[in-house]
Amino acid sequence: MRTLLTHATLIDCVEPRPRPDTTVLIEDGRIQDIFDAGSAPSVGDAEVIDLQGAYLMPGLWDVHIHPDYRSVVEGPLASQVTMFGHQMQAALLESGVVGMRCAGTHDYMDVAWKRAFDSGQHLGPRLVAAGYFLTTTGGHFLGSGHALEVDGPYGFVKAIREQIKNGVDTIKLNLSGGIMGPAWDQHSRSFLLQDELKAAFDICKLRGFPVMAHATNPESVKAAIRLGAHTVEHGYIMDDECIELFLEHDVWYVPTLSISHLTPNQASNDWEKRWVKNRNLSHSLCCRADAASGTHQEWFRKALKAGVKMALGSDIRPLKDAALLELSLWVRDGATPWQALVAATRHGAAVCGMGEQLGTVEKGKLADLIVVGSNPLEDINNVRRLQLVLKDGRVVSDKRPKAR
Repeated sequence: MRTLLTHATLIDCVEPRPRPDTTVLIEDGRIQDIFDAGSAPSVGDAEVIDLQGAYLMPGLWDVHIHPDYRSVVEGPLASQVTMFGHQMQAALLESGVVGMRCAGTHDYMDVAWKRAFDSGQHLGPRLVAAGYFLTTTGGHFLGSGHALEVDGPYGFVKAIREQIKNGVDTIKLNLSGGIMGPAWDQHSRSFLLQDELKAAFDICKLRGFPVMAHATNPESVKAAIRLGAHTVEHGYIMDDECIELFLEHDVWYVPTLSISHLTPNQASNDWEKRWVKNRNLSHSLCCRADAASGTHQEWFRKALKAGVKMALGSDIRPLKDAALLELSLWVRDGATPWQALVAATRHGAAVCGMGEQLGTVEKGKLADLIVVGSNPLEDINNVRRLQLVLKDGRVVSDKRPKAR
């Protein structure tokens, strides 16, 4: 099957300049060629989709997601698994999120959906699975239902082996507390002992599994980087040595600004205000987020300025809104729209080990693409003006106005 996307304004997420009047040839799910204005090929047997100047770009990635927490979802496990798949499909079709990395689920529902999506029998984004996240007894976010409480070096080794046996792609370790938790679950506190940390990272390294490290204070961030984490999540509190270590060890940072920024006191546009109203966080959790927000913003900006590798992850739900809200927060906190787009496309695919195949619009790559009606490099919220979503070169969502 051949498809020609004509009269596109291309944002390829390689160069920070839109290319007007571009034609992209897709064949058998891949980008076969890209033609500048005036050099488009003959149509032949290709299906032609005239984009009429709309903006063609790679699909979005959200590299820190969860299903709804077991404690707030009613119904049997089968219903919860089904709802998670529906939410991921909605994110693809309604918001153009073509790839996701899970940061913790219960009952390995992310593994199940990864296999379902990869089989082609169900439509959804490309998914990297983590299974449960691992924490200590009395560790982080136990009420989510996504945590396994384990203790001691061999406790972590055994739990990680169980995760691998059940088909995960990455290992999520919660090294510290968080903002959204009970009074004893504080993001300023670390949880794992040194021998527990070493054993957990050693077995992941031995088995070749990347570590996704929830680390929220300088001690835990430094430990994660030094022990070989693939990504550090959150980094609410850091110091200059953390930034130096990120650069020295070439480790990814996923800041999840939404967790500390989306409260009634901080919501700055209608989308954020609507989300905050629907989320209805308790007053105490809003106070914790408000108190953490300024420091989180400070270290996000310092990491960005220093050139730390960063990718976009939201850590909120519903999934169809999450990445879009996080993108806007990146720009609000000092990133340019270009930096935010790259974090949500090229860098997202790279974090998930798919950068050679996805994340940019280049010859030979898989055609997971979106089309939006206005330039997101002028206003990042223009990514909300979604017109088309393509997966493997096939249109799976068409929101263009219908001719009457």
